[in-house]
Amino acid sequence: MSAITASAVKELRERSGAGMMDAKKALEEVNGDMEAAVDLLRAKGLATAAKKSSRTAAEGLVGVAVDGTKGTAVEVNSQTDFVAKNEQFQDFVRQVTGVALGLGANDADSILAAGYPGGGTVQEVLTNNIATIGENQVIRRAKTVSVSNGRVVSYVHNAATAGMGGIGVLVALESDADAGTLDGLGKQLAMHIAAAFPLSLDETGLDQETMDREAAIAREKAAESGKPADIVEKMVEGAMKKFAKENALLSQLFVIDNKTPISDVVAQAAKAAGKDIKLVDYVRFQLGEGIEKEVSDFAAEVAAAVGA
Repeated sequence: MSAITASAVKELRERSGAGMMDAKKALEEVNGDMEAAVDLLRAKGLATAAKKSSRTAAEGLVGVAVDGTKGTAVEVNSQTDFVAKNEQFQDFVRQVTGVALGLGANDADSILAAGYPGGGTVQEVLTNNIATIGENQVIRRAKTVSVSNGRVVSYVHNAATAGMGGIGVLVALESDADAGTLDGLGKQLAMHIAAAFPLSLDETGLDQETMDREAAIAREKAAESGKPADIVEKMVEGAMKKFAKENALLSQLFVIDNKTPISDVVAQAAKAAGKDIKLVDYVRFQLGEGIEKEVSDFAAEVAAAVGA
């Protein structure tokens, strides 16, 4: 069995909320596999964190841009938050988001190859920015949503400046209702999405790998009850229905009142407007989501450098 390091125990404690000894034992049981240890703690009911993702510490900005029935979100990462406050970097994010909107981009490569306003390609300007700012920068991802008739509404949480910040949300509403009605509804839905972090629009869109993993955790928990196999499976089925309901946008409870499903919020707005309204898509980009940033021990680095 591989040695369990103090840093691994510390990471698992931060990710799971479990105690030191529980974290150490979990890592020992799975031979140091961090993801398996997180799942093991959750199955045992020792983890307080419901999310499986690592701590998100990447810096930069999420930019959003909308043109009536089309909207695009782009994440551009930097190494430090100092660069995210740099006017040159902010202007680059603003221009790149506009380029992505024009392209209807859903990937970084197409943006990098596109022309940049004022000359050159986006890749060339990015390379120059890295050289002049002195810090690595990456266009990480992009997504575009659109409707044939209606509105795409944007919202930025923790805005650094207009149209960019820590969380960028787009809401696509298909409808003949007036722009004011759709903009108001879209803003409320976008704020809900920023806070509630749905994993898909509806239950059919939930990632199968995620569902399988949650089912395995639920089955292990249920098995510990000592109940017969058929009862265990019913418990798993109930747990998975609950997970799907809580993580699909249309079935989530509206954060404003914590009792009305989002599908009903949209239906109520449609009834009041006298027009059909359909929530057809959304985007939620959170800065650094899923990226684990290496945390260095500055004192230790200095000590090593001087041979202490």
